[in-house]
Amino acid sequence: MPNLKDLKNRIASVKSTRKITKAMQMVAAAKLRRAQESAEQSRPYTERFNAVMGQLAASVGGSDSAPKLLSGTGSDQVHLLIVMTAERGLCGGFNGNIAKLARAKAQELQRAGKTVKILTVGKKGRDQLKRDLKDNFVGHVDMTEIKRVAYSDAQGIAKDVLARFDAGEFDVATIFFSGFVNVVTQVPTAQQIIPADFDVPEDGGASTIYDYEPDEEAILADLLPRGVATQIFAALLENGASEQGARMSAMDNATRNAGEMIDKLTIQYNRSRQAVITNELIEIISGAEAL
Repeated sequence: MPNLKDLKNRIASVKSTRKITKAMQMVAAAKLRRAQESAEQSRPYTERFNAVMGQLAASVGGSDSAPKLLSGTGSDQVHLLIVMTAERGLCGGFNGNIAKLARAKAQELQRAGKTVKILTVGKKGRDQLKRDLKDNFVGHVDMTEIKRVAYSDAQGIAKDVLARFDAGEFDVATIFFSGFVNVVTQVPTAQQIIPADFDVPEDGGASTIYDYEPDEEAILADLLPRGVATQIFAALLENGASEQGARMSAMDNATRNAGEMIDKLTIQYNRSRQAVITNELIEIISGAEAL
């Protein structure tokens, strides 16, 4: 049984830990509000953009003049997996769930005889995947110095991805991120961005007739690279909100657990202290009777 001094030191240590986790919970809550607003504000634009692009893609169909970003290379042998995670931990299963989904997809593709390449965004995803898929890494984007994600950050990643596609380094690109639902629910998501995979309306846009100038192919050729950046930006915003929500939930659980541990240690301390006092009284009484 630990002595009273050890118990007292341990109680003080857990109390200090609880202060830290409580502070981190409050910081995450403040950051979550801003991140959630950014993610939710981006959704209408992204959804509308994808709807318009879906109509354009439907009108072009399987045309030979369709942009390469839409029609693809004609092969799906080489896959680029863009894994987006956080730069920091202490956010529950946020990073692990994204890495797990990406790892499962990579292993599935490898079993099918495909070539897998991995581009990581965020340190934690790189750290978790390099143990099994280190030889598949082709690049890494460091987001450590970025306090608030901007569209220019997504453009930088998109520029790198598009340059690799133009160089013929891969045929299919998929981003992995966590979609934000609420503080306790974040959904690991895989979304194909090259070739572009837009939701086409059920009627293919036939209910409304549009005249495009110069033409659909030219518009798509200009908008598809922006579409890649837009989808990456939306994924980064969703990730930011999911990370703070997961961290807030994890720190809340840690704070509660610390409180429960303090209560248990306090009870153990009081019982040990009472046992020591009782033994001292017994020794005094026994000594008095002996005299």
